[in-house]
Amino acid sequence: MPDQLDDSRDHQGGRGSRGGPDSRDSRGGPDGLDDLFLTATRLRIVAFLSGCAEAEFRAVQDYCEMTPSALSKSVAVLESAGYVAVRKGHVGKTPRTWLSLTASGGRALTTHLAALQWIADTAKSHG
Repeated sequence: MPDQLDDSRDHQGGRGSRGGPDSRDSRGGPDGLDDLFLTATRLRIVAFLSGCAEAEFRAVQDYCEMTPSALSKSVAVLESAGYVAVRKGHVGKTPRTWLSLTASGGRALTTHLAALQWIADTAKSHG
């Protein structure tokens, strides 16, 4: 089974074997689905971040209904893929962490959502 974070894949694009959306942008499968978004929690994190310039860690945690540990692990995977940026700082003397979706993460999310829409549309046309 290939590593989900394997960067050796072709990142230049191309259509999937079934004629779907751009299939090799980022870590996508044959229909443009991004392996990193196949878990609902990671998809929910990037979807939330796509709606704002930056969000405090706690706001993402509350929205996604995750423990700090689970969110940290998911964010680490997304950060290592270049999809999420993490900024640390202080508000007064209180340490804070802010998360933001990178341009690469935004493109990956758009491609993934387009692939999901294509799958749904194709199913409707054949059903």
